[in-house]
Amino acid sequence: MRLQRALARAGIASRRAAEELIRAGRVRVDGKVAELGSKVDPDRQKITVGGKVVQVIPRRWLAFHKPLGVVTTASDEQGRRNVLDFIKDPAGLTYVGRLDVMTTGLLLLTTDGEAVHRLTHPKYRVPRRYTALVHGRSAAELEKLVHGRVEVEGRVVVAEEVRVRPGKEGRCILDVTLTEGRNRIVRRWCEAMGLKVERLARLSYGPVRLGDLPVGRSRPLMPREEAALYKTIRLDPSGD
Repeated sequence: MRLQRALARAGIASRRAAEELIRAGRVRVDGKVAELGSKVDPDRQKITVGGKVVQVIPRRWLAFHKPLGVVTTASDEQGRRNVLDFIKDPAGLTYVGRLDVMTTGLLLLTTDGEAVHRLTHPKYRVPRRYTALVHGRSAAELEKLVHGRVEVEGRVVVAEEVRVRPGKEGRCILDVTLTEGRNRIVRRWCEAMGLKVERLARLSYGPVRLGDLPVGRSRPLMPREEAALYKTIRLDPSGD
């Protein structure tokens, strides 16, 4: 794989920052100053940055069904359970797109930092599908609102797909697909329409679906899911 990708995979820096390290002459491969664009075999060659040996973590992808009340972080000052507490051998894993503590559903975890960057960057417009149980508007009112202009902090929220379903006792079920990942964007979008969110879950991220994965459990992504993810963000998983 290309050297800058290997550095990103090792968690040293983003690919762009890794390129700057290489240009600055701080990266060596088998003792020789590396050149930008060179390829390496991390399993056979010694890579150092500033004299420290770089350990490249094997690529790994997991789908996790985040439970209610669990924080999307590696640790929590309040002592709450975090998503990595549920994962066997979480070394090197990071999450793709944070879910707030009261939101459940699909959370992707990976060791591929460059893929995380692209999957969360607005440039790549990766769709995220959610379902929310809400109240505060009738189904008829909500049907008009969701297809109108709704702003959050001065920016219009554009729903790729949206469906309103009547629920029980004055509630509605709102199914929405967004291609942006601003902090708590679904909740704030709902609040901007005068809604109260009772439950919120993410059902898919890009081509990966939550399906029937039990709450609190994880599974490795299937090869076809990984391939579809990389195709979505136009990234070669081999590192080229």
